[in-house]
Order: sequence, then structure tokens, then C-alpha cells
Amino acid sequence: MTTFAQLELIEPLRRALAAQNYEKPTPIQAQAIPVLLQGRDLIGCAQTGTGKTAAFSLPVLQHLAQNPISGPVKIRALVLSPTRELAAQIGESFEAYSKHLKVRHLVIFGGVNENPQISALKRGVDVLIATPGRLLDLHGRGFVDLKHVEFFVLDEADRMLDMGFVHDVKRLIKVLPAKRQNLLFSATMPPAVSTLAATFITNPARVEVTPQATTVEAIEQRVMFVDKNNKSRLLVELLGSMDIDRTIVFTRTKHGANRLCQQLAKAGYTAAAIHGNKSQSARNRALDGFKNGETRVLVATDIASRGIDIDDVTHVFNFDLPNEPESYVHRIGRTGRAGRDGSAISFCEAEETAYLRDIEKTIGMQIPVHTDQPFHSAAALAAVSSPRRPPPPQRQQRPPRGSRGDGSAPKSTPNKGGQRARQNARRNSASNSKPAEASASAPRRQRTRTNNDN
Repeated sequence: MTTFAQLELIEPLRRALAAQNYEKPTPIQAQAIPVLLQGRDLIGCAQTGTGKTAAFSLPVLQHLAQNPISGPVKIRALVLSPTRELAAQIGESFEAYSKHLKVRHLVIFGGVNENPQISALKRGVDVLIATPGRLLDLHGRGFVDLKHVEFFVLDEADRMLDMGFVHDVKRLIKVLPAKRQNLLFSATMPPAVSTLAATFITNPARVEVTPQATTVEAIEQRVMFVDKNNKSRLLVELLGSMDIDRTIVFTRTKHGANRLCQQLAKAGYTAAAIHGNKSQSARNRALDGFKNGETRVLVATDIASRGIDIDDVTHVFNFDLPNEPESYVHRIGRTGRAGRDGSAISFCEAEETAYLRDIEKTIGMQIPVHTDQPFHSAAALAAVSSPRRPPPPQRQQRPPRGSRGDGSAPKSTPNKGGQRARQNARRNSASNSKPAEASASAPRRQRTRTNNDN
């Protein structure tokens, strides 16, 4: 199928897509939309930037438009997102696609005043896009009614689990109606996501448009070996010497993102940080400045990476390599979007070489090394080329006194004094009756400890 008309989308949706300059469906859209229009559950695995949002939002909107209900407006579709930025992006997509439909949608997340969200919920919405924390809070207080949900969409499921929301997701699933259509979309499909999907998805169709954890082919990838104290200098050098219109720089920590922004500002570059410690208004200002071109460099942590959906990002820098290889795929997916070319440059210090090995193993390729740069570190390059040393042997930890060794609480011992006396008596008896064995065993225990220490 090559056109949205061939996907049997209704005319108001096609008109809205034309206004967004959507000419033909992406592979994930072409495969997922017909399945969802048939009413089947679906598991979709596709790289970031391939159009997953339209793949689930268009069928949801079409069903709501073709099957109106009488009476007060009820929440009939629930979209769960791991981050505020991603939830806001999904809300923007629903706003654009439903332009010619009488469908109300609302985005709710934490970090902002809840009163406007509560007021909108009281007026009624058809589609609710939410992050887990705020949704559970408002549902627990009676402001969110999920008894009429017909569609449940779990978006970016792998990131949802990475951020520790698995128990929140399970709590929400329990309060949803048993009869509903379930959609799960994810950039990668680790075993934990498959296990979660099996708990609430029935006989799903599976759509995977690219191999799991592969990187976008249009993205040029390079790795530069550099000492830690030279990373910011190298970034400033590249920003000045390369043709970079708009770039996202990923750091591992929030403090590192703030510090890097200060260093870039001293070098004369406009930069803004976006991470979990920033207020929602500050994060919105940073994103808006980046979108309109006022800010050339956006410094982000992984928690915000899934919500950055800007088509003309030319470069992504991994200032710090991620310790989870799947995050590398998500990070560089911020460039090369919508079929455009992009470039991903990773800095690797000697202490990060293990991360680089894991990333290359995950993506199934060796990232080309670029040594023609003024801060090249031969030591870091040698570290990644040397064989990985095995970790030192770990001593088996003895469970705390009184515990059962499985993490559970100790059993009740009402007469501890008597029990301790009996144990001492048995030890004294054994010592007196077998002096030779006790003497012989001591050196063996000492030798064991010595070998373990080595």
C-alpha cells in the first residue's frame, strides 16, 4: 500500500495528513493501520522516528469518529507515555490529526499545576494521553474514570520499563475494562517487554519493520576516543569546524548536562539543558528555543530523549556513552528522522570502552573510529582494543545472623538466650571431642581465604 487512501482512512483524516505534508505512509503505518482498523491487538517494534505515533493514533481517531456515543463525553482511549515530553508530542499529533473531527483529547503529566487538567477532565475528553504518576494520582482521587476505555496504547514500552514504571503499568491495566483493544509500541523488544505484553495482549498481530536494536541506516556513525577532561574542548572544536545546524548532546547525568551548558556558553554557543530536575516550564522553554532556532545546542539526559521529535536535527553527540546499549539506539534516533540524513558522533574515554563494546554487540556492527581530531586519546583506543579482563572473584556473602538467606525476614525466636546457650554447648562439646579435626581444618580455611583474595 502506497497511499493513505489505500489504507481506507476516512476523508477528514486524509485531509489533516495532507495539511501536515504526509504524502505516503511509513512502513510501520502501512502494516499497523490495517490491522488496527480490523480491531486486533497489536505489538509494534520499530525504530524511533519511523512514525509510530500516527500508526496508532489514526486508527483510534477513525474508530471514535465512526462510532460516536450519546451522552456525556467519556474517556474511550488511553495512551500511556513514559515521559512528559513524549506525552506532549503525542498530544500535538492528536491535535493535528483530529483537526476535522469532533474528538477531544487531553494530555496530563506531573510537574505542572493539576487544576487545569482536572477542569478539562470534568468537561470530558475522548482521548487521554498521560504519564503513569499523574494518571494514578488523579485516578485514585476520583478525577479519572477509566471504566469506558476501548483502546489502551502503551507507547515506548521499553523505556517505560527502563524507568521503573512496570508496577504502575500493571496497576493501571487492572482497572481497565476487560474488553478493549490493546496496542503496544516499542523501539526495542527486550524479554521484559515481551513478558509484560503477554499479561494483557490477546492473540496480537506483530509488526516489526526493522530488526530489533538496529540503528537507522541513514545515520552516519563515528566514535572519537578522547580523555574525559578533553571532552568539552573536543565538542567546542567540532561545533566550530563542522557544518552543524542543530544538535542534541547527550550526557549521563543531570549535573553533567548543566555543567556542559555552562562550558558551551563560555565558548560562545547558545545551549539549553533538559532533564528530570528541570521544571516543566523550563523544559518547554528549552524545547521551544531549540525548535525555533534560538538555541543551537540542546543538552539532554536519556529520560528526555524519547520526547524530542524534531525533524531537522543534523547531529547527535554522545558526550557520555550510555551504560545501556539500547539507549544508544534511542539517542541517535533523534537525527536522521523522516528519511533525512544525520550524523551521530560518540566520545569514548578509557573508562567507557566496555560500554562501547556492548553497543557494538547490540547494533551488530563496529562503529568507525575517527582519529583525525586534536584531542585523540591513544590510551582510550588501546583500552577498547585490549581484551576485556575478567571481573575479580566475588566472595559469597553470608546472610545476616538470624536471616533465612532468601531475603525474607527471620523466623521468630522467642527464647534467644536459651537457644544461644544450647549452640555454645554443642560447639564446646564438638571442640572437646574432636581436637585433631578442629586443628587440621583451620589451615584449610586460611588457605581458602588466601586464594579468594588473590
